[in-house]
Amino acid sequence: MSILLDSLFTVLAEQLLRLDAALLFWVNRYFIHPSLDSLFLFIREPMLHIPLYVFLLLFSFQLFGRKAVWWILVGIALIGLADLISSHLIKDYFNRPRPCRDPFFAYHIRFLARYCGANGSFTSSHAVNHFAFATYVFMTLRSHSRWFGLFFFWAGLIAYAQVYVGVHFPSDVLAGGVLGSLFGWIGARIARQTLSLHILP
Repeated sequence: MSILLDSLFTVLAEQLLRLDAALLFWVNRYFIHPSLDSLFLFIREPMLHIPLYVFLLLFSFQLFGRKAVWWILVGIALIGLADLISSHLIKDYFNRPRPCRDPFFAYHIRFLARYCGANGSFTSSHAVNHFAFATYVFMTLRSHSRWFGLFFFWAGLIAYAQVYVGVHFPSDVLAGGVLGSLFGWIGARIARQTLSLHILP
């Protein structure tokens, strides 16, 4: 029985890896356009996000007053913990090469980013961090405006960009999005219980 289960697991893992590679090629090589090249490279620039963070800082103080300081600190701690677990614990454990460093994929993809990170590919820290932040913001601010749900679209674009430019596999960003959303949910629960913020159940 154990041999049969091992064989089934091996076959399933191989099929998932093939699907992962097929999705990578579809995003990185086939569903492409020069305008998309520029767009996704631009989206990955950290400076682009500064106005958004400034808006959130000002908006949080308007909503929560002095409690905004703690709302911000919980958010920073959340992102720091999520990044630590993704960038070190998980990546070190799986030690999966990025597409741009993989001996096979590096010669078959379009690499558009400025550099290819030397750390592991699984999970995508960009996806983890941005989905953690999007979930945290949405769950703590959605009672004031449902438009904060657009943060998930923003996080999704950034995650998609990692595959488009060739620095991550699709499974890296999918797993990163799930993990990040979990961290964001935990952070929002902590904010609700400790800061008494008005959050919808």
